[in-house]
Amino acid sequence: MNANALSTLVSAVRSELSDVTQQAANEFDSLRPIRQETLQTRQSKKKNSVFGNDFEEFMALEKIKQQEAELQSWMQLYGRAGLWPDWVRYQAQARKQRQLDIAERERKRAELIEAIGIFAIILISALIVFGTLYFLARKKAWL
Repeated sequence: MNANALSTLVSAVRSELSDVTQQAANEFDSLRPIRQETLQTRQSKKKNSVFGNDFEEFMALEKIKQQEAELQSWMQLYGRAGLWPDWVRYQAQARKQRQLDIAERERKRAELIEAIGIFAIILISALIVFGTLYFLARKKAWL
């Protein structure tokens, strides 16, 4: 094989590897809500079923673990050196960022509720003052 054919082959393999990595990452990201929902269900599980819900949760978590193991194996075999640890670090950073985003949304929501409450108190106070003045003005026959 000449150098040109070899470089073409390497670029084709890299392109294919990049596409497959992107597909695997997308699939893994699509599992995140399922995992989060499963964990939340586990934390707030209902006691109306003795066996059914626990078994379903267990099987869902096992499926996620198996898919993570497949992804790890795939990344270690076909990815660049250090791809899996980089992926784990990226997941940790993304998880922290999502938690910060959730905290920020909750803080903004609390500020909005507080502002609406203050506005409502001011509006009610103004209505009471003007209503009292109007009532007194009518009683004194000023109006």
